[in-house]
Amino acid sequence: MRIGIIGAGQLGRMLALAGYPLGLRFTFLDPNPDACGAQVGECIVGAYDDPAKLRELADNVDVLSFEFENVPVETLTAITRRRPMYPPVAALAASQDRLTEKTLFRKLGIPTPDFHAVDSLEDLQAAVAELGAPGILKTRRLGYDGRGQYRIRTVSDVIPAWHQLGGVPLIYEAFVPFTREVSIIGARSSKGETAIYPLTENTHQNGVLHLSKAPYKNAKLQTQAEKYLKKLFRHFDYAGVLTIEFFVLRGQLIANEMAPRVHNSGHWTIEGAETSQFENHVRAICGLPLGSTAVRGHAAMLNFVGQIPEQAAALKQPGLHLHHYGKEARPGRKLGHATIVADTIQTRDRSVKKMLTLLPKARSR
Repeated sequence: MRIGIIGAGQLGRMLALAGYPLGLRFTFLDPNPDACGAQVGECIVGAYDDPAKLRELADNVDVLSFEFENVPVETLTAITRRRPMYPPVAALAASQDRLTEKTLFRKLGIPTPDFHAVDSLEDLQAAVAELGAPGILKTRRLGYDGRGQYRIRTVSDVIPAWHQLGGVPLIYEAFVPFTREVSIIGARSSKGETAIYPLTENTHQNGVLHLSKAPYKNAKLQTQAEKYLKKLFRHFDYAGVLTIEFFVLRGQLIANEMAPRVHNSGHWTIEGAETSQFENHVRAICGLPLGSTAVRGHAAMLNFVGQIPEQAAALKQPGLHLHHYGKEARPGRKLGHATIVADTIQTRDRSVKKMLTLLPKARSR
């Protein structure tokens, strides 16, 4: 089969690398001719909302998918008449608007932080009065990796927050004093088969995923997370990989957001699970049997943002697998990641500490 991927970033690149051993072929659509996915597959250069380029992509593949959320829904809806699109466009649309997303969570019985829509300064003042401070003001659309957010610690932050983010639809969310952050990743095929990975514990820096460890073993939370994931699978008649990020608060999960795609917190599955999230995504959208999500030990993933360690030094680390995305380095850019798989938690965590010393900024922590 031929798979068309909208977006040729590192996630699209890893989808193609996972699919080639299965005999699948990939074509990307991306406005950047130097996108890293273009290094491993044919790339149609064009805007994501260019109907002609989308038609060209659709006409050259059997099934369509996407690698990130900020793709125009309206143009995608039109090409689904030409080729099947997975995950469904309805899931993409819900994930693009934080208010729509959290309203859906509430409808399905998935706990979320308290929230309030904000369209004016008066709305924000009312939201802070109702939900209290601290809280987080966020743009409803286009925010990711900590962008489009303002932490309101006290009422005195309301005016500065509005000046920085006002003018677009916003949402104010009550602060959740969580003990940790976790994510659940699962796949559902176009034939209805499901496969779910164990919970992953995540650490963020400046709003960007820094470190993931898996499996995070907590039977109660695993059951909760799988229940919520399956509710979304059924609601959308989903196909592909879906991720939900949660806060853990007093032994309960509070949903932060979902991602209808393969996810950064699942990179550990490439070496740490019998079947990676990337392979299961392409299996799912092609209607192929899903692979086992069983873990191969204790895994960790370290994200490289803005800098990447010297290759020889990294590869000396036992059990380390280096993934370089082939991007030019610049501040804030995701350049690669490394995974470690070990037989014990203690060995894994010692290896993570060694891995951190390879990054110049890590030495100052």
